[in-house]
Amino acid sequence: MSTIFSKIIAREIPADIVYEDDLVLAFRDIAPQAPVHVLIIPKKEIATVNDISIADEAALGRLFTVAAKIASDEGIAESGYRLIVNCNEDGGQEVFHLHMHILGGRRLGPMLAKR
Repeated sequence: MSTIFSKIIAREIPADIVYEDDLVLAFRDIAPQAPVHVLIIPKKEIATVNDISIADEAALGRLFTVAAKIASDEGIAESGYRLIVNCNEDGGQEVFHLHMHILGGRRLGPMLAKR
C-alpha cells in the first residue's frame, strides 16, 4: 500500500509537519476546513479502522495524546475542537491510511447536516 500519507512519512512529498515521534506524524491539511485543520497519522500503514489490531493500540492512543498537545499548541484547547476519524467510502474516508482530523479555531456547528 502506498498512499500520499506514506509518501509524506517517507519525505517523498512535502508537508507542513507540526509533530513527529516514533509512532505518529501530524501535519496541516492542504485543504483546511477550519482555521486549524491538522491530520495525525500512525507511521504504520493501517488502511482503515477495520484493519486495526491489538498491536496498534499504542500508536492509536498516541493519536489522542498528540491531538491534545496540538490543540494546546494551536490555542484551541480551551475553546474546543473536533476530532474525526472516517472509515471507508460511506464514512467519508478519502485516503486509505488511517488518520485523525483535528478541526478548530471557530465554532464548528452540528456534526452532520440534517437531511
